[in-house]
Order: sequence, then structure tokens, then C-alpha cells
Amino acid sequence: MDQRSGQKRASDFLYPPVEPFDQRMMDMGDGHQVYVEQCGNPDGVPVIVFHGGPGGGCSPLMRRYFDPRHYRVVLFDQRGCGRSMPRASVIRNTTWDLVADVERIREALGIERYIAFGGSWGATLALITAITHPDRVSHLVLRGVFLMTRRELNWFYGGGAGAFFPELWQRFIDPIPEEERGDLIAAYHRRLFSGDRTTEIRYARIWSGWENALASISSDGWMGESPADYAHAFARLENHYFINGGFLDQDGWIVQNRARIAHIDTDIIQGRYDMVCPPQSAWSLAEGWTKARVHFVPLAGHALSEPGISEALVRVMDRLR
Repeated sequence: MDQRSGQKRASDFLYPPVEPFDQRMMDMGDGHQVYVEQCGNPDGVPVIVFHGGPGGGCSPLMRRYFDPRHYRVVLFDQRGCGRSMPRASVIRNTTWDLVADVERIREALGIERYIAFGGSWGATLALITAITHPDRVSHLVLRGVFLMTRRELNWFYGGGAGAFFPELWQRFIDPIPEEERGDLIAAYHRRLFSGDRTTEIRYARIWSGWENALASISSDGWMGESPADYAHAFARLENHYFINGGFLDQDGWIVQNRARIAHIDTDIIQGRYDMVCPPQSAWSLAEGWTKARVHFVPLAGHALSEPGISEALVRVMDRLR
């Protein structure tokens, strides 16, 4: 594979498209059906992919970061999004439900230990899963680290990122009355869970549009409206998790419990100009952690689809191979 950078697209660094050898819906026993697929080598080194959001779902592109001759790649759509059902549901949908789902998937597929590969919220969930089951994760590969802290939420929904994109920030806050702008997560929550689908989709598209507009360093403005079903699930689930602090016992829970995973080798790929999840989170996670390495990608933002991010992730997975 040609790993030279330049004016390449992210897909230029990836392996060719691959189709799953296994697709299934897993009944989690509480009303949720979770979509799971496997691709690559059925006898290969297991990798479980944790997608972002919450609510983002997996895509075929995510299969292509791994040498299909070497890795057995497991992708799943977290509760309420992607192909999992019921769509956009927040009932029995917490971080701890997702951690339990990962364990059910691992057991059902007969996997003892696996590489956890996740970005953004996927990095959050991978870390929490590893902290909860430290004997099951052999390596962590994280991208665009999000630690589910109040500081990070305040940055993105309290005006920090908006200081760099004032015209986009204005578009995000304009639909909210001034008296509610002190807590935009709560303001959007009232509208995303209003019970009126038209209202929910309208605000879901604005919520999703704000994040999408800042994801890539090459973005030059609002990216257009997301499809209604996708935006509805993404915005509701993300807002549900954020208003509940990720369902963690305390702010800063991940770093406070990092000692439980101190033995796990970890690679962190971080865009230097990530406006959604600024590099401080990756740095604070890795500080003093001898097994962790932070790879800063210059001229890159948050998106998995950025060429520099994709190149760095494939390089790490090829090194582990």
C-alpha cells in the first residue's frame, strides 16, 4: 500500500472494499436488536470497531482500515442507530447497556481478546469497555479522543468552538430563544424529545449540522441537511448521552479509572486542529501512561475521512499486524 501523503483522498490509504462473511441481528433481551457484522479473515486477529456519535452507526468504509488477510473485523451499530432497532430509541440505552452489548457480542462470536478500535465517542466507549473488562482488550487504537467531560461539552456547546466559527455558531443558536442559550444541550433536548416528529427532525438536522460543519479541517461552512432518519437518530442519541453526562458516576471518570488499563498498549491518532474533540483530551489521557503513544496529525481535524487521519490509522494497524 502506498502510504505517501500529498493531495490524496482518505480512501487512497485504505484497503479495497470488502464484504462481510457474517451479518446478524442480535436480540439483547430487553427490546433492542443490535446489528453485527464480521469481515476479513474468520481466523484472524479480532478487532472490534466502536463507531462515533453516539448514534453515528457503522459504514462500509470502516471495514477498510484493516488488512483483510490478517484481521477478523467486527462492526456493530450501537443501540438505536444504524441498522439496529428500535431506531432512535433512548429507552434502556445507556453507556452501560452498550458495554454489556459488547460483551454479549464477544461471547457470541467466541472471541477471547480483541483490539478495540474507536474514534470520537467510539474512543470513549472503547475506553470505558476496556476499563470495565481490562482482561478482554489486547490493544487500544483511538482517534479524536473524547473523555465525556463537562469541559469538553462546554467547549463544543458553550461557545468555545463557536469562537472560531462565529457564523456557523450563530446558525446553531439562532433557533433557540436567548433566555435558553445558557444551556444549549438542555434547550435542544426539549425540542429533540418534544413528541412532534416534524419539530424533532428540524432541530436534529441543526444539531447534526453544527458537528458535521466542524468535523473536517477542509470544511468551509454548513454541509447541507442530513437525511431525516439519520439526523433524528444521531441527534437524539447524542443529546441523550450528553445531557446525562455519559451515564458516568462522576466528571473525569475515564482518567480517574485509567489505572485499570495501564497495562494495555494504546495508540492515539489525534488531529492537531480537531475542533470537535481538541487535542488536550488526548494529551491528558496519555500523560503519565507509559503504554500510550499519541500521534498528532498535522493539518488534520476530527473526521475519520481525513487523509492524514486515515493514513495514520492504517499505519498503526499495519504495524500491529
